[in-house]
Amino acid sequence: MPAQRRSGTSCAAAWQRWSGVRPGYAGARVSPYAKAPSWQAAPASPVWTSGHPLADPAISSALKERADQIQSAFAAIEPTLRALAPRQFEDNFAAAARESLRERLGLSVPLELLTVSWAVPLDVRRLYAHCVLATFCRLIERHLDRDLACSFEGESAEALIQRFGFHAVDITPCADGRLSGVIDYILRVPPAVVAFRKSFAGAMFDVDESLHHWETVQLRRFREARPNAATAPTRFLKIGVYHFSSVDPHREGCAAHQSDDARAAAALLERLRQFEEAVQLTHGGEARVATLLVGVDTDTDAIRIHVPDAAGQMSIERFIDSRQLYDRTQGLTRDEGKQVIREQVADLMGVAIDDAPTEGMRWFCGYLLKNNLAQVDAVRRWHGSSYADRGHTEQLMVIGDSVDDVQLRNLAFQAQMDTIEEGAPDLDVGVRILRSLHESRGLAVPVLVHIRFDPRIPGARERAEVRAVRLRTAIETRFAALSADGGLRVEAVVRSGDSDELHAVEAAPERRPEPAAGLHA
Repeated sequence: MPAQRRSGTSCAAAWQRWSGVRPGYAGARVSPYAKAPSWQAAPASPVWTSGHPLADPAISSALKERADQIQSAFAAIEPTLRALAPRQFEDNFAAAARESLRERLGLSVPLELLTVSWAVPLDVRRLYAHCVLATFCRLIERHLDRDLACSFEGESAEALIQRFGFHAVDITPCADGRLSGVIDYILRVPPAVVAFRKSFAGAMFDVDESLHHWETVQLRRFREARPNAATAPTRFLKIGVYHFSSVDPHREGCAAHQSDDARAAAALLERLRQFEEAVQLTHGGEARVATLLVGVDTDTDAIRIHVPDAAGQMSIERFIDSRQLYDRTQGLTRDEGKQVIREQVADLMGVAIDDAPTEGMRWFCGYLLKNNLAQVDAVRRWHGSSYADRGHTEQLMVIGDSVDDVQLRNLAFQAQMDTIEEGAPDLDVGVRILRSLHESRGLAVPVLVHIRFDPRIPGARERAEVRAVRLRTAIETRFAALSADGGLRVEAVVRSGDSDELHAVEAAPERRPEPAAGLHA
């Protein structure tokens, strides 16, 4: 049956109850991006009755409708600017163009981007990049509904995950834009249980940072019993997600691993083992975490789950492929299909189907597989055997802290970092990909520096602004020639926790007094 929606508290904010981060204060503010959407919403996708027993037509249709709305928002930019460009030497062009952009795109564009003269024409590259970044920010501030998978057959996601034996999930996908929808679409894991999500090129996460994430969760369990008490027999689950291409494996795989699937999986598996070892070496042998290796076929959204054996060990050669599982369960009833999943997971793990010690991980693997079969079914329904765009078609890059609010395949290349020195390889990969997409069209690479801060901590916003400016300046310096030529456009925003409000950082921030409680500066 389709997932049931919960009333009351938003699922997207549920993790804040125990993570310690909360939305920003609800003071009045005029956003440079916020305005009631002016583009026409895409027509609602019809709900269909699928022939596959484990499809979820209601959620899939809602996700398709959201995807259409996001795509239509970006698709409106180019024709709008094309219509404006020939009029740039008309009287009062700046004011008229600003109003047109407000009406057609819902954006409040600075007049300086629209002010021209016969000697200095409209900088269309800069304007286009700004519109892309502003549209992305607008979508964040719209607070798109991510509560679709908040429950599983009547049980809340938080309760379900704890019943599987886990109290928090940390997901690290590759920064590749084709994994931009990994949580909401591909895995369909509700944000309520995803405590951390950061992307890195090749999914090569920082072990020390992941260790700190685990420590943060454990401390809160000891001090506040959130999300559950430290005495509860549950574990922290770290998931690493690599990707591959079934249609063009030698060219459209992971760029960070030269499209070598085995290399990508092996490198990530080793990183997961290092994380497990780090927890035990720094906190004693009693400290235990769980890890899971997942591969995504970016052509079909099918996944490979590298099921651990009874001892918790994984292998890159041992996995369940959801695309094959889809075909095998096609003609069964829903209960029969779920039983096949349980049997396959137990067989691959090398245990009986009722083995108690491995029950939690087995059921969690089955949960992901069932969720993904619904996505595989949706891709086949809407796109045929595979996506038409097998390669990259990202609109922008997101640097700094991750953005999960606007999830869609091939939307954004995300690379999380505190400094350029730390994230240079990821940044270089992203710029190379986006440049190849935009340069041939005469467009700039749009880069959004996105930094979060905790509003409870004095001076946090000011420090976030300093960090945002530092990252923006470092990016422009690293790609100085490209930036000077107009081929790179970097804008920066800071954000209070996981709130919908974004604060643009225009220049080097100045020190200012702390705002009164409950008000935005």
